[in-house]
Amino acid sequence: MPDRTEPLRVAVLVGSTREGRFAPVVTNWLTGHLEQRDDLVADVVDLAKTPLPTVFPAFGQQPPSGSLEQLALVSPRLATADAFVLVTPEYNHSFPASLKNAIDWHGGEWHGKPVGFVSYGGLSGGLRAVEQLRVVMAEVNAMTIRNTVSLHDAWSRFDEDGSCKDPAADTAAKALLDQLAWWGHALRDAKSVRRYVA
Repeated sequence: MPDRTEPLRVAVLVGSTREGRFAPVVTNWLTGHLEQRDDLVADVVDLAKTPLPTVFPAFGQQPPSGSLEQLALVSPRLATADAFVLVTPEYNHSFPASLKNAIDWHGGEWHGKPVGFVSYGGLSGGLRAVEQLRVVMAEVNAMTIRNTVSLHDAWSRFDEDGSCKDPAADTAAKALLDQLAWWGHALRDAKSVRRYVA
């Protein structure tokens, strides 16, 4: 039985790898919320800093040379996470290829774990990316959190110091993390009693 007082390990997976990206501003704001809690501990996995291989091996074969070294920087961190938050922009009505690549390289790391979403963009605030991610995460046996944080016209919501000027976004972040904590503890406790079957 897990120690119920032990904080949940939350992997914050940052999907944007675009040059000049806004992702660090959003991620720093989110981790600020995580640092205010004693029930959640964040591990930021930035795919721009820890890129994964993009060529998949033939079924049943070993990954290409160099791939295992790249995966070793990410895979153990996802495996030990109790929960996830995916930080994603919206590109062409969807989410970044780097994020899909990270999901596809992993399997059991997602099983029976809750996933929350923080999205950002223009008018849509990244909501179309999140809707597609929900379907993908269901396929890898993850449990998606209903509440999201969606930052519409995100560039206008933060000041030059990276502080969010929108109290509604802070309220949404708290609601998301409250739900993530509830599901994270419930699923971690359940898996300690009965092995998760995918």
